[in-house]
Amino acid sequence: MTENDPNAFGQPSGFPPPPPPPPQGTGYPPPPPSGYPPPPPSGYPAPPSQYGAGYPPPSPAGYLPPPPSPYGAPGGYPSGPPAAWGGQPGGLGARWGARLIDGLLLGIIAFFLSFFFDDGSRILVTGLFTGLLTFAYFVAMEVTQGRTLGKMALGLTVRGPGGAPKPDFKQSAIRNAFTLLPIVPFIGGLLGVIAIVLIAVTINSSPTKQGKHDELAGGTQVIKS
Repeated sequence: MTENDPNAFGQPSGFPPPPPPPPQGTGYPPPPPSGYPPPPPSGYPAPPSQYGAGYPPPSPAGYLPPPPSPYGAPGGYPSGPPAAWGGQPGGLGARWGARLIDGLLLGIIAFFLSFFFDDGSRILVTGLFTGLLTFAYFVAMEVTQGRTLGKMALGLTVRGPGGAPKPDFKQSAIRNAFTLLPIVPFIGGLLGVIAIVLIAVTINSSPTKQGKHDELAGGTQVIKS
């Protein structure tokens, strides 16, 4: 009998026959081609052809662009030190040179003044000149001229807080108060050296070259004009 013959043409015995194809016009879509996913259900919009709806276009190579730097320079680092008011900040070397010039001028005056006193009073005169008179010289020159003779020689100017052309009396007195330390008996010289070192360190570490004395004076600044 051929119905039990496995080599007979047709469907092997024991398997149900395939379902008949759906009639035409019943609303059922034809089956998709083999190996491809079915199409999306009807009623969904097609993807937009342009970059819209608030989505930016993709960057090259699929990478997102880096966020803008708050400093305006690549890598998140500032492009340079903050600018001074009307010029570049005066560096430590130039300011130290101006102090040496002013010190030499004051030393010459102190030398001639010492002839008017006896030997026992010369130490007192030297202390006063490196203290009180030095303080008076710096304050008077900064308030009236905006710079001392040493700063004039090296093109430096002392500006007041906020870029004022020169500091007022109070501001200049505060920033030069350390020159009064040599008046203190016994330890005045040591205190003066400590103050100078502290000022030099803070000037060198500041991007605007403002020392501790400039900070205490409200923000005075020495610039290279």
